[in-house]
Amino acid sequence: MGKAWMFGENLNTDEIIPGRFNITIDPIELAKNIFFEIKPAYAINVKNGDIIGGGQNFGCGSSREHAPIAIKGSQAKCIIASSYARIFFRNAINIGLPIFECPEAVADIEEGNEVVVDISSGNINNITKGHTYQARALPDFFLKIVAAGGIVNFLKDHNIQELVA
Repeated sequence: MGKAWMFGENLNTDEIIPGRFNITIDPIELAKNIFFEIKPAYAINVKNGDIIGGGQNFGCGSSREHAPIAIKGSQAKCIIASSYARIFFRNAINIGLPIFECPEAVADIEEGNEVVVDISSGNINNITKGHTYQARALPDFFLKIVAAGGIVNFLKDHNIQELVA
């Protein structure tokens, strides 16, 4: 269970982690400045297992991996958004950050709500409101990448044929 941190439409990667902080790829260092300009309380108050929510086109803007790395470094459990910018979606999966599309959940969840997400099924439960939503479950090979902590770790431990089989 985690607290929901909600963001609006078209949240771009520079709002997630401003470019001036992208001098490292260390997740913990990046997380210290996450949402620095739009929600500075996040970096100070986020707890392991909290959930990030956002509207349409989450992660638009530059294609740098710094944004999903910063989110993962902040120990957020996952992101729930109405839709994602294509490159952000791919970068998130590649670094092992679970992301779900569920416009119904985003429309109903409010900042501070307690939320539980089942990563394997895509089931989202808003404990605060007593509402349940069903995101499209991540494909099995995405779950394998997430469980390994990212594509690089997965490929170190597995034959690439396992990924495409």
